Amino acid sequence: MDDETRFPRVDGPSYLAFLDAVHRVMAFGCYLEIGCRTGRTIAPVRGPTIAVDPFFKVESNVIGSKPSLLLFQQKSDDFFASRVLEKLGIRVSFAFLDGLHLFEYLLRDFINTEAHSRPEGVIALHDCVPFGEGMLTRDLENLPRGAWTGDVWKLIPILQHYRPDLKITVLNCQPTGLVLISGLDPVNTVLRQAYDRIIADWTDVDLVPYGLDRFFGSFALTDARSYAKAGFPDFRRVARRPDTLKTPVPVSP
Repeated sequence: MDDETRFPRVDGPSYLAFLDAVHRVMAFGCYLEIGCRTGRTIAPVRGPTIAVDPFFKVESNVIGSKPSLLLFQQKSDDFFASRVLEKLGIRVSFAFLDGLHLFEYLLRDFINTEAHSRPEGVIALHDCVPFGEGMLTRDLENLPRGAWTGDVWKLIPILQHYRPDLKITVLNCQPTGLVLISGLDPVNTVLRQAYDRIIADWTDVDLVPYGLDRFFGSFALTDARSYAKAGFPDFRRVARRPDTLKTPVPVSP
């Protein structure tokens, strides 16, 4: 059996459909998204929202009925370095991290997001379940025409090793999975302290030599439809009912 055929293909709903479903039935005290470009994924959000992207291409109404929407057109490292979340006294309830698909960037985004999250919050990671070798490249000058996951798959074994206290749920969302991280500990500094060692150990690791069976055998794929039917269990402690939020209304014709 060749390597390509040993990549599992997820067969659940699209990650967009899953996120839409979450926001349809739940609202959050603060939703944070890293890497949202067109704003498609923040459009269905009902609660206060913060979006970060180096270069937005928003061409539709993504504000909707949100009570507030803050857009930061900058790199996520610069966003966190500005300490704007501390200045505004914000704790994140739900975050979706979909920035540059290089593991060190996602690792930093996770470290910084968890530090600013509510302990009962949820952080979602995109593109951690690749389905072919071509999409794994770190070469930004030669990206594939189709899906590109880069090497953010590494976040799964890194978190499993350094943060066994976290709950990691890998959903079978198409096309490249959706990882939900819960059981957050905002004051935990293990990843931050080990960052340089992690980068040294993992930068040159490629998935196929690492072992496809080793990687895909380290977690179970959770059916996203069944997870939704169960009421999105990891979100229950942090979510609000949408009808508890104030809805903006026009004050003039």
